[in-house]
Amino acid sequence: MKSLLPIVRLLISASPWSMARGALLAIVVLLMGAGLLGLSGWFITATGIAGITGVGIAFDVFRPSAGVRFLALGRTVSRYGERLLTHDATLRALAALRVTLLRRQSSLHSRALARLRSEATLTRIVSDVDALDGVVLRLLLPALAALITQVVVFMMMGWLTDWWMAWALLAGYLPLSGLIFWWLAQQSMVPSVNVEANAQALRRAAIDMLRDRQAVILGGVLGQREAGLLNMDSQSRQAARKLDRAERSAQASIAFLVSVVAGLALIVGGYLVAQGVVSPAVGGMGIFVALALAETILPLKRGVAEVGRMSSAAQRINESLQSSIAKTLNPVNTDPSAPLLVVNTGQLTLTLNPGDTVALTGASGSGKSTLLMQIAGLEACPIQPDGSASLTIKGVPPCDWAEPALRKLVAVVPQRSTLIAGSIRDNLCLARNASDELLWKALTAVALQQVIAERGGLDAQLGEGGSGLSGGQSQRLCLARGILNRPELLLLDEPIEGLDAQTADQVLVGIRRYLPDVAILATLHRSADHAVFDRQVRLSL
Repeated sequence: MKSLLPIVRLLISASPWSMARGALLAIVVLLMGAGLLGLSGWFITATGIAGITGVGIAFDVFRPSAGVRFLALGRTVSRYGERLLTHDATLRALAALRVTLLRRQSSLHSRALARLRSEATLTRIVSDVDALDGVVLRLLLPALAALITQVVVFMMMGWLTDWWMAWALLAGYLPLSGLIFWWLAQQSMVPSVNVEANAQALRRAAIDMLRDRQAVILGGVLGQREAGLLNMDSQSRQAARKLDRAERSAQASIAFLVSVVAGLALIVGGYLVAQGVVSPAVGGMGIFVALALAETILPLKRGVAEVGRMSSAAQRINESLQSSIAKTLNPVNTDPSAPLLVVNTGQLTLTLNPGDTVALTGASGSGKSTLLMQIAGLEACPIQPDGSASLTIKGVPPCDWAEPALRKLVAVVPQRSTLIAGSIRDNLCLARNASDELLWKALTAVALQQVIAERGGLDAQLGEGGSGLSGGQSQRLCLARGILNRPELLLLDEPIEGLDAQTADQVLVGIRRYLPDVAILATLHRSADHAVFDRQVRLSL
């Protein structure tokens, strides 16, 4: 439960006034419901007694009936306003949570970001955020409204009837309903977590099977995969049945509690009437109020049943928010006389100035890709034994740069870049919003303009993950996106891997021609002796 507190604060802070107005209307709805049944009970009893005693013609039916109509209409309007405000505020809060989570995740180092690309991680994050929509709507607001309504009704019943009646209602509902919900939370904690975990596992497995359907069919394992999915579905249904049994038991307990409290109100009301403390109409009011107060605890059933799911989701979200590396937003003081890039590690010594083009070579596993990610600020900056930085950009370690300034200064195209489902223009404009002319120039620089033109131009659509292009074409499209922003330092990880010699030559020459004054550092396994490179440096193990 403690894990829910930071999430509650975050959700409420996104739209506090809407939440407050929604909570107020939720209380008004419950109070009007209690007042409506209480007044209706008094009105029915009073008119019946007036008819029996023969004074019905003198009984004022207009003001009570007007009060009943006012409470009924007011309750309806308040319920509509409460749903409108609380749902709108919750949607705004969840949107703010998604933005906050994305902003924090974007500051992670490259390996953590690579893990976020996995289907399991993305599915979990989406499901966790969706699970938190009930924290406010089904847990916090109903509990708060129920508590305040119970206290207000206690005070009003003590004033209108007798304090014995007020204590009977309060003592009957608050402790016993709390005990029921505590039991429900204990019984549903594990099943609700299992339901969510099984649902996510089943969703991932189904997606994997659909995506790999050709390999599954050709490999003859379709029946095996189907059996696995059916087994997951069976486990999910078993957990759902356990959760449903717990909810049904709580529902039965609440119904029994309402009957007990209504019976207790009947006994207390009868005793007060017999003692002459209150009139029969006022004595009967407590029974109807007891029935109305059931509305204060019934909405909590679903929220309490999902506490386990919400708590586990909140714990994972909190861990994601706390584990992210916050980058400074303050501008850095650069050294105008310092080289653009200085690398001074035990494995490599390198100085790079504007216009330099350097090929970085080394054995597989020597750390070439890691070095590029460190320069780009996506990995922790290495430190020399004397405590000084091993990497500096304009005299400042990459990790000390403000994120927006560093992204404007340095562009990195990893060996495994990502494309999205959408048009060619959509994929390119992830780097910056550029005109069609600039987009075509970037495509020309990577020898991709003819291919894109033949496929329908910038509006040609790509499938999920950029499907529709070959591996080499997808790689060149990512290169075009990387050079589009015209950085001062361009880092390329195996930019020509998988390309034929002619295309590789066109790409290297085209990038250098497109960015004549930009410093380029490229890791290569072949063509390191290409004429475009000023020199080669080798990274030793």
